[in-house]
Amino acid sequence: MTGMDEENANVDQRQERVRIETERHRIEGVLTLARDGYRSRVSDVLNASEREFITLTDVTVAPLDGGPVELHPYMSLARHHIVFAVAAPGQA
Repeated sequence: MTGMDEENANVDQRQERVRIETERHRIEGVLTLARDGYRSRVSDVLNASEREFITLTDVTVAPLDGGPVELHPYMSLARHHIVFAVAAPGQA
C-alpha cells in the first residue's frame, strides 16, 4: 500500500477504546471501526457472524481473580469468549 492509499484508508476508519470481559479476564484495547455505515459500531463488529475473532491494539489484560496485568501491542480475541463489551473511558 502506498502512502496515499494508507492515508485514504485511515480517513475511512476511526478507533474506539473498548473494555471486554471474558469469564476470566478484563481486556481493554483499541478497536478499529469504519468511520460511517457498515461496521461503524462496536455492536456491528461483535455481531458479525462471518468473523470468529476481533482484533484489538494497545491491549491491557487483567485477570478477574487478581494477578499481574499484561500489556500487548496486538490481540485477536475469539468472539465466543466475550461475556460483555462496553466503551472504555479515555480516548483511543
